[in-house]
Amino acid sequence: MTTAQLVLAASPGAGVLDSDTRGMVLVGFLAFIVPILFICVLSGPARDRVNDFYTAGRALSPLRGALVLSGVYLSAATVLGTTGTVAVFGYDGLFIALCTVLSLGVLLLLAGPLRERGLYTFGDIFALRAPGPAARIAVAVVTLSVCVPYLVVQLSGAGVTTAMLLGLSGPGPEQTSIVMIGLLVVCATTFGGMRGMITLQVLKTVVLLGMALVVAAVVLDRFGWSTDSLIHAAGQGSGRPAAYPQPGLRFAGTGGAEGTLDYIGLMISIVLGVACLPHVAMQLNTAPDGAAARRTVRHTIGMVGAFCLTTAVLGFGGAALVGAPKILTADPGATSTLLMLTGELASGSSTGDAWLVVLVSCAVFLTTLAVVASVTLAAAGAVAHDLVTHVVRRGRTTEGREVAAARMASAGVGLLSIGLAVGVQGWNVGFLSALALAVAASCLLPALVYSLFWSRYTRAGLLWTLYGGLFCAIGLQISGPVFSGSPMALLPDRHFDWFPLQTVVLVSMPVAFLLGGLGSIAGRRRTPAFTEHIPA
Repeated sequence: MTTAQLVLAASPGAGVLDSDTRGMVLVGFLAFIVPILFICVLSGPARDRVNDFYTAGRALSPLRGALVLSGVYLSAATVLGTTGTVAVFGYDGLFIALCTVLSLGVLLLLAGPLRERGLYTFGDIFALRAPGPAARIAVAVVTLSVCVPYLVVQLSGAGVTTAMLLGLSGPGPEQTSIVMIGLLVVCATTFGGMRGMITLQVLKTVVLLGMALVVAAVVLDRFGWSTDSLIHAAGQGSGRPAAYPQPGLRFAGTGGAEGTLDYIGLMISIVLGVACLPHVAMQLNTAPDGAAARRTVRHTIGMVGAFCLTTAVLGFGGAALVGAPKILTADPGATSTLLMLTGELASGSSTGDAWLVVLVSCAVFLTTLAVVASVTLAAAGAVAHDLVTHVVRRGRTTEGREVAAARMASAGVGLLSIGLAVGVQGWNVGFLSALALAVAASCLLPALVYSLFWSRYTRAGLLWTLYGGLFCAIGLQISGPVFSGSPMALLPDRHFDWFPLQTVVLVSMPVAFLLGGLGSIAGRRRTPAFTEHIPA
């Protein structure tokens, strides 16, 4: 089940939204989300300047920047997946939420150097070590390998959500909804640029935090504001009260060393992968300087930490009020937990309870739109800035032409992602999110660590890191149980799952680090060291 199929579970009885609630949700969308998209378009840069389109003039205060970065961090996977994991797996879900906060600690270490050396994309950072088209091409390939799968998953989920809210089902309505939602986001990204994204992310963060606090308060009120009672009821509702507060339940079915390695790999993928996602790092360039970027991340740690704490309450509430067996029956991925919980809380059928469903639906939908827009902008930057401006035109272009290229790239990446999402609709593409994190942790993190902190890193080392990590991560993921050979795999009836682990980062990331070191040693024999230039 895709992320957005949680809408199916909004009603505690039949498992679908009743007509009255569906009408209220649609009114909420029309009155709230559609105007937000228009605001994003109107917030776009008044003049075609590259700095405005990519970084909004680098004038974002730390507090406002934290609202934006929190919006980028709190993706649909965090909001829905973590809530469901807490509900079903207890301790493991809490640890996943903690890993989301820990990934901001990694970003805090990188924030200053990234902002001081970065202009618009990762390609600008790596070009300081390896000037020339080869590095730009490699970075663009890796960036698109991260962004496009992420976009396909998000658009697929958004299409299912929209179709269900309209009372429709089946491939046709879902594909039509993907096209409609995708085109709206493409327009917002193409004309709004980074300024439009800032507006969208700030509104999304405020709405999302407000929604989480309201639902958590209702859950705690059900249990007399006693966390002990809530946690005890969650353990009973999980169906495994003894194992619920213990680690390892998430991969208990795998068993043995493989389950332990999968658990460790998942933690590493979240901590290291999320911090290096292109659209996350791109937000740091909106800060005035490195010190402001670090303060932005510090504020973000508090906001995301507060949300993850609230997520724990929501997950416990889902286990206690809905029950883990019922959640897994409706959705093996447990991403429907939040609206199943909301439907249970709204079972009184009062107008206020129905508006609770509307609030959650709008918050989740707005989260998906914001993530799609941010990832699209990051992918467009790699295409327009790295490939078109610095590879095709060799840097000989005007600001107006580069902004025009960025707008066209936004439209192109968006349309490509829409086409792919339409083509794979109905498939189990959830593994693509894990693939995106694995590629980010296996390619971008080693390359950043070497580029920022090792003076003897060379062009050959960079290319070996990026391409070696990319091929290793994708090859192992395709050869693993998430792609074939298991009931939840993309191809459950095929069997080429010779790699036993669901998470590949434990192998692919060390391989990338090793290749980077070996490539730099080999490259120094042929190429003199590059002199690093840090832009003003």
